[in-house]
Amino acid sequence: MKIDQTKCVGCCACQGSCPAGAIEYIDGKCKIDETKCVNCGTCASLCPMQAINA
Repeated sequence: MKIDQTKCVGCCACQGSCPAGAIEYIDGKCKIDETKCVNCGTCASLCPMQAINA
């Protein structure tokens, strides 16, 4: 999963939903640690800005 930084508004809706704890809030934006991500897609389904893609 990847977050399009141009669309991310830093709301962190994705961060709280991640079962793997792979999303961090850094410098006003959310970022996915790809080494922890299990590609479940939960974050993408909850992102109000549709900023997360596989």
